[in-house]
Amino acid sequence: MNDSGIELRPKQDPLSPEQRRSVMQNLGFGRVFTEHMVTLRYRAESGWDDGVLEPYAPLTLDPASSVLHYGQAIFEGFKAYRQKDGHIASFRPDANARRFNASAKRLSMPELPVERFVLASDVLIRKEQDWVPPELGESLYLRPLMIATEAALGVRPAKEYLFLVFGSPSASYFAQGIKPLSVWLCKEYVRAAEGGTGEAKCAGNYAASLAAQQAAAEQGCQQVIWLDAKERRYVEEMGGMNLFFVYDDGGKTRLVTPKLTGSLLAGITRDSILKLAPELGYTAEEKLISIEDWQRDLENGSLREVFACGTAAVITPIGTVKYEGGSLAIGGAEQSSVAMALRERLLSIQHGVTPDKHGWMHRVL
Repeated sequence: MNDSGIELRPKQDPLSPEQRRSVMQNLGFGRVFTEHMVTLRYRAESGWDDGVLEPYAPLTLDPASSVLHYGQAIFEGFKAYRQKDGHIASFRPDANARRFNASAKRLSMPELPVERFVLASDVLIRKEQDWVPPELGESLYLRPLMIATEAALGVRPAKEYLFLVFGSPSASYFAQGIKPLSVWLCKEYVRAAEGGTGEAKCAGNYAASLAAQQAAAEQGCQQVIWLDAKERRYVEEMGGMNLFFVYDDGGKTRLVTPKLTGSLLAGITRDSILKLAPELGYTAEEKLISIEDWQRDLENGSLREVFACGTAAVITPIGTVKYEGGSLAIGGAEQSSVAMALRERLLSIQHGVTPDKHGWMHRVL
């Protein structure tokens, strides 16, 4: 036990530094996992327990566990970065904690106090500090999640839950690196509708997206562009990422991102870009954007760039949009100067190279 209240039960045979370095060679995204996880359990009659740090291992679930039948499962994702001065800090974990609780509320799951969410993550990061890679753009990705574990087949909110957080040292999300993406405009399926679970980061949203993602891959695309459920013409988001459109307004740069309507995930990176844009001399706004707007503005030259953003991918330019019967070319990396400028500024804050004027970085050790 330490002053966090979380019991410490570390591995008795951790990897040697040499073994760890070998495992961490050629990092991609989400393929390597650290040696520990932090778990907290909830019971309706007693609330959350103090939690334990223990070795990363498979979970044991009763076949009747509610999560397996009724899908009460939510998750988050944020990163810890090695700083220029050698310290380690995580990026906006409190914002992820608040969004986690918003997801929990939507799925009738218990909320975890923000300070407990951050504390559990801090305990893990401190234990796994040697797993935080040093290079710019690399990080220790943290994956907190909560599932319903009560063994009961009645259709109702469960009375028992498991929260856990584990880590994955990561580099680029896309195998191709920071090259412009080719994306598929999906008109057959929808990701979410107003009044649904689009605002929640729940497992079911991602399961429902996989058919469209597979269709995108068959078209030679890396990601899916989702449209609104009602009219199938307003751009919403891309896979697990938000979108930004970069306009040239008479020599001035304007960023536009799809408005949050209740069916989009409120991205932490999206929010950060909206706040960073004025510092780089850009204006930024949220509004509805139709596929007709997209095509027209490309043709008249006012739309210069389109990029995706999210915790995993940070900021990645889009080069081609494919759809049934045609495609739109947006441009290559040489035409993604705004996206790259924002990416550089964000990463420099996250790694402690540029002063953090917004109070986003949470020092862990």
